[in-house]
Amino acid sequence: MDTEEKKHQLYIEAKKKVKDLKIFYIHFVGYLIVVLLLCYNLYIMAGPYKPFFQWFDICILVAWTVFITYHAWNVFKGRLFFKKRWENEKLRKFLDAENQTTRWE
Repeated sequence: MDTEEKKHQLYIEAKKKVKDLKIFYIHFVGYLIVVLLLCYNLYIMAGPYKPFFQWFDICILVAWTVFITYHAWNVFKGRLFFKKRWENEKLRKFLDAENQTTRWE
């Protein structure tokens, strides 16, 4: 009974991680769209209010970049590109491949 409860708890945690990842990707896509639109707005801007809107657009870009970075840090915490587990798996794979090769003698 205890193992079933533990499996259920692991399932709930995995489901939460997937949900967090999905929300992050949606947030990131929205961020990319807004960045493209704000960059276009900075490119075409003209008129007497140009300095104010440039300042406003840059503030939005900086603030949202900080928030998306913080969100990514919370979602991917503890995950680097090349973790120790990845290195161990690659090492084992190369050693297995080397042991399986047959040499003609």
